[in-house]
Amino acid sequence: MVNDYNDVFTTTLKDRTGTLHDNMSKNSALLKRLKEKGNMSPISGGSKILEELEYGEGDMVWYSGYDTISYTPKQLFSAAEYALKLCAVPVAISGEEILMNSGHDQIMDLFEKRIKNAEKTLINKMAAAVYSDGTGSSGKEIGGLSLLVADDPTSGTVGAINRATTGNEFWRNQSVSDAVTKDNIKQLMNNLYLKCSRGSDKPDLIVCDDALYTLYDSSLMDLQRFTDPKSADSGFISLKFKGADVVYDGGQGGHCPENHMYFLNTDYLYLRTHKDRDMKVIGGDRTAVNQDALYRIIGWAGNLTMSNAALQGVLINTSEQSTNS
Repeated sequence: MVNDYNDVFTTTLKDRTGTLHDNMSKNSALLKRLKEKGNMSPISGGSKILEELEYGEGDMVWYSGYDTISYTPKQLFSAAEYALKLCAVPVAISGEEILMNSGHDQIMDLFEKRIKNAEKTLINKMAAAVYSDGTGSSGKEIGGLSLLVADDPTSGTVGAINRATTGNEFWRNQSVSDAVTKDNIKQLMNNLYLKCSRGSDKPDLIVCDDALYTLYDSSLMDLQRFTDPKSADSGFISLKFKGADVVYDGGQGGHCPENHMYFLNTDYLYLRTHKDRDMKVIGGDRTAVNQDALYRIIGWAGNLTMSNAALQGVLINTSEQSTNS
């Protein structure tokens, strides 16, 4: 009978992990936007994830007649290297629990509850990791927005590129710190928005904590309060700022760092996932050698990456009484 439960357990888990990737994106406004733009494409292998960077410009020469059109070779492209990060959620059922739930329906219900809990765990942990600085779990966690769009963009290393080094200014995001109130928040947002804009390249997603979302909402008159019905239908309450969606990631279980508002151009952000470890059951059937239990492991490998830092920004509220300002 244990072998039968092995088969049922494995099959049930594999069937459900087929939708786990989609459920993860639905739990994060950033990941949802990356999925919509096709920026959650898989990688096939390698110890590093490479993102090509275009940071230079070639020569354009004004000329007339038979003027010489000269060319000086320049390095126009480079690449950022991101480490492959791995995570896993185990699902376990003891032999005693199987005996206590011996009916077929009871066993299936037990499997379902354990698998759902594993899914929720992975989804919520990934939604939090999107904001991490990459130092969690002794540096094994993915590098999230706190790393890619840093409070201090003149220090630290991102994608193996040292932002403090002269010549690497192109790899620094925009950052504005101020005491934010409902009276000045739109001006501060406008200043940062312009810093993050280049021609038709503009921020398309602004994510923030409860305090800054509340201040921005309070600053709007009824006729200015535009919302995005598409985002609302997906479970995210969204306002608009110059065409960009303003979404709060707060409330119970919110993960956006306190007093932070990120201005993101998601054309240059990616969730790179290894094709062989995309929310899949890894290692096959696992029966404990010295325990009466069945184990399965759901695994993921990849990283959050960026190919342009200068078009990303963060507004940091330095006021201690932000919601009452």
